[in-house]
Amino acid sequence: MKINWGTGIVLAFIGFISFILFFVVRMSMDNRANHDLVIENYYSAELGYQNEIDAENNARAKEVDLTLKTTDEGLKLVFPNGLNTENIKGTVSLYRPSNKHLDFDLPISLSQDYLLIPDNRLLDGRWDIKVSWEYKGEAYLYKKKITYSKNK
Repeated sequence: MKINWGTGIVLAFIGFISFILFFVVRMSMDNRANHDLVIENYYSAELGYQNEIDAENNARAKEVDLTLKTTDEGLKLVFPNGLNTENIKGTVSLYRPSNKHLDFDLPISLSQDYLLIPDNRLLDGRWDIKVSWEYKGEAYLYKKKITYSKNK
């Protein structure tokens, strides 16, 4: 059987389209290509975004930035000197971009001027840290992206 050039072009198009459709279907059903939203209730969280901006600006204006230190015990979150630690309330949220099952929140309860996040709770790799805290009725926010390594 002899195939002319018109039939060859049509067969080439059909083969190419089949090849592309195969990979589109395969990638859309693969769990490794799961494109969920970062947080479950994205739109309601977006409404509170202005409060986060105000809290970040408040922290910058009052110069109450937090510092992060990596120690053998874990990650140490140091609050500014001169603050009464009993009046600091809030939460520390650690977000792992590669796996939402590793995300966790810690309440802030201080007896000293730092909060220690234990080494056994943190895996090596990228973490987004968000500390939202309140001191004497004023809201503050600290955000940082770090790469944690236990070998430091």
